[in-house]
Amino acid sequence: MNCQKVINVLAVASAAVSLAVVGTAGYVFLNKDAIVDGVKAQVMEAVTGSLGSVLGGGLGGGLVPELPTGSNDLPDGQASVGDGLPIPSGIPF
Repeated sequence: MNCQKVINVLAVASAAVSLAVVGTAGYVFLNKDAIVDGVKAQVMEAVTGSLGSVLGGGLGGGLVPELPTGSNDLPDGQASVGDGLPIPSGIPF
């Protein structure tokens, strides 16, 4: 094989790589909105899926406490809102 054939093979390989890079860049440029939307959807699905398992499968279980029903659930004679620690008077500095 002479030197000219080697150079021609390298030139054809270089052209193929260049066309592949330009084609990929063109595809990404033309479809960037669809690609971004797809990635956003995948990220939101992953985040909400992991939050669902952390929170106990929904907003009502796991780490999130249940909301009160509106009725007084304290038995008679227990502490109410007014019974707490006294407010300190004076600055301890």
